[in-house]
Amino acid sequence: MSKILIRGAQVLGGAVQDVLIDGGKVAEVGTGLAADGAQIVEAAGQVLLPGLVDLHTHLREPGREDSETVLTGTRAAATGGFTAVHAMANTFPVADTAGVVEQVYRLGKESGYCDVQPVGAVTVGLEGKNLAELGAMHDSAAGVMVFSDDGKCVDDAVIMRRALEYVKAFDGVIAQHAQEPRLTEGAQMNEGIVSAELGLGGWPAVAEESIIARDVLLAAHVGSRVHICHLSTAGSVEIVRWAKSKGWDVTAEVTPHHLLLTDELVRSYNPVYKVNPPLRTEADVMALREALADGTIDCVATDHAPHPHEDKDCEWGAAAMGMVGLETALSVVQETMVETGLLDWAGVADRMSFRPARIGRLAGHGRPIAVGEPANLVLVDPAYRGTVDPARFASRSRNTPYEGRELPGRVTHTFLRGRATVLDGKLA
Repeated sequence: MSKILIRGAQVLGGAVQDVLIDGGKVAEVGTGLAADGAQIVEAAGQVLLPGLVDLHTHLREPGREDSETVLTGTRAAATGGFTAVHAMANTFPVADTAGVVEQVYRLGKESGYCDVQPVGAVTVGLEGKNLAELGAMHDSAAGVMVFSDDGKCVDDAVIMRRALEYVKAFDGVIAQHAQEPRLTEGAQMNEGIVSAELGLGGWPAVAEESIIARDVLLAAHVGSRVHICHLSTAGSVEIVRWAKSKGWDVTAEVTPHHLLLTDELVRSYNPVYKVNPPLRTEADVMALREALADGTIDCVATDHAPHPHEDKDCEWGAAAMGMVGLETALSVVQETMVETGLLDWAGVADRMSFRPARIGRLAGHGRPIAVGEPANLVLVDPAYRGTVDPARFASRSRNTPYEGRELPGRVTHTFLRGRATVLDGKLA
């Protein structure tokens, strides 16, 4: 493995230092470094971060390779600065057995662009009735630690309690898609002024908040870990803040699109803005940003949800829910959190690398940029501004809400254990 010398980078946005990569690890950190035969990466003005970790990615394979594959999804991840992603279980067949999670894990290894950690289903077939093979998935080659029926809520309190009890034995975590199904029947967007004016079925905040309230209480009762997926309302923030004040083992994530976009965009009836949970109000967006800044919300997760053209280019009611996000996540976080002064780059590293890796118990990722650590790194040019062009995406799908929008920042280099997966903004 060749040596790589990164020169003049702002490490975590702070001190300007050189970083030497050798043998897949960080070999030296300092100033004025030199290394015979090393490939030189001039990084003046760029920020060096640990490789990003996504707790919530839909890679669609097996079963929906028309939307995404493990290969195309990990190429998109590398382009966005990610060195590890957690692949959600709502595939076809569902990742509810050791065999399926091992298949996804193997495909990730073969892709070589980032590490893929499968997420196992909580219930068989995501049907919410019987627990899936949680122990077998954990004991498999994939070593599953995170379980979720994402896309569907584990709405049965008894099933949820049993799942929390089961994963406690190996320090696993249940990642809940908080959506009370009876309260969201026929829902199309956030319930509020805009839904009333447009005549679209409303998706009330309480449908999310009531499940979160129940589950933090269950987690406390069991003494287990629960993680809240794509938290989207100000009320949800307050429930998580209260649970954390009790010392309970509760974590939560927010998506980039919920940090930036609001339900006002639905007035266009453009299905690109149709997502689960729905875009909320400006007040919710501000509450989410503040909660990410103060640590109530632990991390940013993309909920990268690719769909083929025909599933989105149709009338609103028939359109699939979801947005792609791997390739724009860091730029959106820069715009909403860094440029507003709510987080510095060290804070971005914490919310997009350190904490998600810790929640997922993911070894080798979310590590300090220090001698001896795996060289999972990303360089970003924060001064860059560019217009989002989905035609240039590495993802197989193009359903981005940011098409034509100018966003800051550009990933110039991504390194996975010392090997460049992105060089000068292009896939290696």
